[in-house]
Amino acid sequence: MHIKEYIESGALEAFVLGVASEAEERELMQLKRQYPEVDKNLAELEADMERIAQYMAVPPPPDMFERIENTVNDLVIAPETKVMRYADREWRQQNQQENKSRYIEVEAESNYMRLHKSWKWVFAAVFVLGKIFLACAIYFYLESRQAQQQVQELKAESRALQHR
Repeated sequence: MHIKEYIESGALEAFVLGVASEAEERELMQLKRQYPEVDKNLAELEADMERIAQYMAVPPPPDMFERIENTVNDLVIAPETKVMRYADREWRQQNQQENKSRYIEVEAESNYMRLHKSWKWVFAAVFVLGKIFLACAIYFYLESRQAQQQVQELKAESRALQHR
């Protein structure tokens, strides 16, 4: 293989762009040590890529450093803690006193409640019973309404019979 053909094959560009396989990278590193032209062309390609990257770079907003600095300054740094044996009575008493006066803020990942599997059946039974009671209530409401209409009709008939 002629070294000029290898340089023009695109293997150097693939290496610079990071898409060369491991075998191609090993071959390029070996050829780079053997042939100074490969080393020179690789350095030129890397310099060209650097110039392109600098030309296409987008500068950050002017206040970006200040925002990053404020964010870092807002981070709370935990106080240093001593490593002590759990069996140490003083440490245990101090830890218990600190726990009484401290609260831990907890944020939940979800707004849904988790229930034990047996409770799911209880809630399903309550739901089904609720539907049954609703159906019964509607049925008895309609029955009482029909009975009231019959009572009204009977009253009207009795008044008509009394007036004759």
